[in-house]
Amino acid sequence: MSCSLLGASYSRLMTAVAKQNLGTLLVSCPDRRGIVAALAQVLYGHGANILDSDQHTDADARLFFQRIRFDTSELLTDRTSLEHAITEVAERFTMNWQLAYGTRTKRVAVFVSRYDHCLYDLLLRHQAGELDCEIPLVASNHPDLGRVAAQFGIRFEVFPISKDDKAEQEEKELGLLEAEGIDLVVLARYMQILSARFISRYPTRIINIHHSFLPAFVGGRPYHQAYARGVKLVGATAHFATATLDEGPIIEQDVVRCSHRDSVADLERKGRDLEKVVLARAVRWYLDDRILAYGNKTVVFD
Repeated sequence: MSCSLLGASYSRLMTAVAKQNLGTLLVSCPDRRGIVAALAQVLYGHGANILDSDQHTDADARLFFQRIRFDTSELLTDRTSLEHAITEVAERFTMNWQLAYGTRTKRVAVFVSRYDHCLYDLLLRHQAGELDCEIPLVASNHPDLGRVAAQFGIRFEVFPISKDDKAEQEEKELGLLEAEGIDLVVLARYMQILSARFISRYPTRIINIHHSFLPAFVGGRPYHQAYARGVKLVGATAHFATATLDEGPIIEQDVVRCSHRDSVADLERKGRDLEKVVLARAVRWYLDDRILAYGNKTVVFD
């Protein structure tokens, strides 16, 4: 074996080892003195090595947010003991917290209808190693994109939905998501409105891509609305889905310039490029445990 291949194999091994020993702690709580010191002390006391830390304080809401990544390879105790210690700190500071380890890979389901650009982009990025997750399932209300899932060897399930059987079909979808152990649902131009019951089963775990710069032009025909207003920018927004259409906490947005010369088709073409990039960013940040939602806002750590 050549030196270059040995080097590549070693690099992959070290990456796997580093991921295996990685912990990411996300916390949010009322702001007060001593939070940073308390968390650092509990991690240090259990032998965890802090790799990086980022924090934010919302002065108006008087809330504190922090993301800490740490190495668990030299823990002096086991992970259960560490989690008990974090729980004690959380109770003292009225803290919400979540802890993810690199040993567990998140599982993602992608919901689509007939538009294929976001689906292709996500699956290609996943194939290239840009999205650290498993994608065991693509679900749709139409059969059209089964060919795309088949190209990537991914299970494809169709749930035709009408106003008469929507609740029944959603129950089947939820059953499948539970059976597959899905952590995140991605609505990649899924042209159905999810019920409040569906969303309540996956709070802040459903990411939708909307084809406008929210809060402008909500609903199903934003490019036509933008054209009618003669806008000079069109955009895309990735947000958490909530029971109120297109009003969930925003994760990422971007825009591109347009002009009086652009037709609706031109706006749609420009917008599709944005939709892919914006959705991929939001999904990647979620997989990296960088997002905290509160109220109708998010903190997205660098």
